[in-house]
Amino acid sequence: MKENNINRVFVVVLDSFGIGSAPDAEAFGDGGSDTLGSIVKSRAFNAPNLSKLGLFAIDGQKEKAPEGTKIEMNAAVARLCELSNGKDTTIGHWEMAGIISEKPLPTYPNGFPDEVIDEFKKATGRGVLCNLPYSGTQALTDFGEEHMRTGDLIVYTSSDSVFQIAAHESLVPPEQLYEYCRIARSILVGDHAVGRVIARPFEGDAPNFTRTSRRHDFSLEPTEDTMLDSLKAEGFDVIGVGKIHDIFAGRGLTDYAYSESNADGMKKTIEIAGRDFRGLCYTNLVDFDSKFGHRRDIDGYAAAISEFDAWLGDFLPQMRDDDVLIITADHGCDPAYTKTTDHTREYVPMIITGKHIAPIDLGTIDGFDTVAATVCALLGSETFYKAPGVAGLVCEGSEPSVAELLTLAEKSRENAYAPYSDFKVGAALLCKSGNIFLGCNVENAAYGGTICAERNAMTTAIAAGEREFTAIAISGGKHDTIEECLPCGTCRQFMAEFSPDGDLLVVTGNAREPYIYPLSALLPYSFSKDSLS
Repeated sequence: MKENNINRVFVVVLDSFGIGSAPDAEAFGDGGSDTLGSIVKSRAFNAPNLSKLGLFAIDGQKEKAPEGTKIEMNAAVARLCELSNGKDTTIGHWEMAGIISEKPLPTYPNGFPDEVIDEFKKATGRGVLCNLPYSGTQALTDFGEEHMRTGDLIVYTSSDSVFQIAAHESLVPPEQLYEYCRIARSILVGDHAVGRVIARPFEGDAPNFTRTSRRHDFSLEPTEDTMLDSLKAEGFDVIGVGKIHDIFAGRGLTDYAYSESNADGMKKTIEIAGRDFRGLCYTNLVDFDSKFGHRRDIDGYAAAISEFDAWLGDFLPQMRDDDVLIITADHGCDPAYTKTTDHTREYVPMIITGKHIAPIDLGTIDGFDTVAATVCALLGSETFYKAPGVAGLVCEGSEPSVAELLTLAEKSRENAYAPYSDFKVGAALLCKSGNIFLGCNVENAAYGGTICAERNAMTTAIAAGEREFTAIAISGGKHDTIEECLPCGTCRQFMAEFSPDGDLLVVTGNAREPYIYPLSALLPYSFSKDSLS
């Protein structure tokens, strides 16, 4: 993709900004959760820049738009569905960077076992309080005074894979607390390899203890190379802002900056944008999650999104012609959800904008790793991961990959009219000119009047003056399933009319496992004009 002169990509993660229950939310106990749906009802919600880019044009979001909001789309937008078995920060960011985690990280609904706690107490020389899943702020209320009296450490967890240690800064200076976390990190391996050990320093007097900004995460190292490792190895700059350094245990970064708040993280991101670099700036804004989502503060969350939106209004005009901005999230944390105060299993947005980015609705895409594949492709990296990136679809002048064409075919399939067979088909036709035309099947009660998706796309292209075609992607199946869907005999003959040498590529399956055939293999003996003589 180097011909597009994309030299810098900014990925900004709005930590916990989910946009509705994922299909498997019930399995995680999160059915009906919807972070965006909850905060738009607050009077504190004001997001004109996100709205203009296309937040409410994303699948399933139109009905959530505040009254009077114009549904616009001035960016490429998609709704991403997580594939990993988890709903926490570590799993979400790892998937975003290219790792699908099939095995969930360990959690401790009854607290940590004696073997872990006893070893931790012996290594630190301090006692332990709590050792249960607990709200962090409630833990200070319930155990803070005893901690001040005894010096014992407050250890607690949540529904996430975390080992959290809270201590008052007057008793345990932050650097000492960090050393205790390193000790815990060395103990929590193997079957007890939690995603994060988190230092939770606090200050103040009872009952008004408050957390300080000197939180620090000690993460499990990624189990595989991520886009950060790959980009760094290829000589790109990889800059982390906020929790990014901690989430990836420092791996793959060439530079990083911690942040004390969303405002500080946004400020540091703008400062980095003012520097000359080539590669990725990866920012996490954690306040949405830690200060508002977990604390079930709807108005606070809405105000924080409004604050980000105002920052976005300043950042967008400062973007260079060779910049791309991707806004996304790592999971949900619905502040109105009453079943739990933990993360919620939700879809997340992906909004891509920049001078060379074409506005397009990419629909719903499986896999947060779409972000990794897209970042690598935009930068011209040699690493593209297994995931279907969307750079070739959204970057003007780029030729899309096979997987990207199938992504469009899947989106077009949603418009199919198939009330009789319930076999819906979508097609995306790539012309030699670079133009792409979409089609879907349209059934008729008189079966002979049915129009196949492939011919629908091709006749639309022909009507626009196109005559030379490179590839056609076909996505189809009964109900909501996607299977290998090959064109019917009539469509094959129609394709042969515009591919006399049989070199048109026919692509089917799904974006992650495409099947590719030259037309000549599907129709070796086509009827041609020579047959008429």
